[in-house]
Amino acid sequence: MSITPDDINHIARLARLKTDDEKSEFYATQLTRIMDLVEQMNQVDTDGIEPMSHPQDAALRLREDVVTRVNQREEYQAIAPDAERGFYLVPKVIE
Repeated sequence: MSITPDDINHIARLARLKTDDEKSEFYATQLTRIMDLVEQMNQVDTDGIEPMSHPQDAALRLREDVVTRVNQREEYQAIAPDAERGFYLVPKVIE
């Protein structure tokens, strides 16, 4: 697949980006190389290969999901400037 500088200028205009002719030529060359690589990768036979969720076969070390601390809401709200019925009260900002 070949991308031309005109394609780059068109995409830049749609994206409201400014580009000059020298940069358009550079971007066209680079994007064409990327698209050629993608095309080459698409030609690889991947039948029978299971997709991986991660490129490294790593497993997470999981811990037990147990409560390690008790509820300390009353202690935290005791030192709060203003709290009521388990909620922190803050000054009204929008009238």
